Amino acid sequence: MALVVICAQPCSGKSTAATCLAEALRNSESTLNVRIINETFFHLDRNQGYANMTAEKNIRGVLRSEVDRSVSKDSIIIVDSLNSIKGYRYELWCLARAAGVRYCVLYSDVEETDCRKWNEDRKEKGEAAYDENVFEDLVRRFEKPESKNRWDSPLFELQPSKDQIEKSSPAIVDAVSYLTKKVDSKTRDVKILQPTIATQSGRTSEANSLYEMDRATLEIMNAIVAAQSQALGGPLNGITIGQGLPTINIQNVVGLPELRRLRRTFIKLTGQTSLSGRPPPADAESAKRMFVDYLNRELGT
Repeated sequence: MALVVICAQPCSGKSTAATCLAEALRNSESTLNVRIINETFFHLDRNQGYANMTAEKNIRGVLRSEVDRSVSKDSIIIVDSLNSIKGYRYELWCLARAAGVRYCVLYSDVEETDCRKWNEDRKEKGEAAYDENVFEDLVRRFEKPESKNRWDSPLFELQPSKDQIEKSSPAIVDAVSYLTKKVDSKTRDVKILQPTIATQSGRTSEANSLYEMDRATLEIMNAIVAAQSQALGGPLNGITIGQGLPTINIQNVVGLPELRRLRRTFIKLTGQTSLSGRPPPADAESAKRMFVDYLNRELGT
């Protein structure tokens, strides 16, 4: 139904905004399936997760993978994270387009001085706060959303420095109206993203085996991303996918772009062998086993 991206600097009321929006959506229509995805959902520590670029890429990859699995026409997904890099917001926008759902950005517009003060207040109260070095680095690299960008539009702006974030806040009210408004042929102010040829899944063949292979390889990739995130850049002693499946023996961290490239190449190679007369994997377990073997070969283990 929709994907909502919360965007803000650290300690600027993101989680409060996400919670208020979720409650307002549920109050507007009790049957709505609203879900918040954030670092807490995966028990990820914010300071460890954003301590360096490798850890940050991993934590973004875990969140993005969960959004990819969750976004659908039957639910509203709220991504409660920094989402401070415009390139990452573009990736989330592409997920919404591929799913054919509504999309919007809820921006908590807070001055840097206020964010710093609120972070210090959390430290004094013994609450979860950012380390000083992590906080300064995140503030320095923050890329403010702009409504002229398609991946930042429509943009609803909150101003917590002036007004307390509540379900009745104008930006939240406007966002709820946008996300729940009934759409017909005459509706012009609500945009539902449409999949392009590049984002649409190809037709499956051979009793849906290629579709099963696509899902199986995605599951393997997500498991690797999750394991690397939990290791926080440390050594991996092999990743176990499931009973009866070989172990993924990787020693070094493999970035999400590299995993996607390997997955695309594997699917392409498997499709070529199918066209040449050799059958694709018979089931999901076979596809997983083949993909793990392929990864172990390609990663030099």
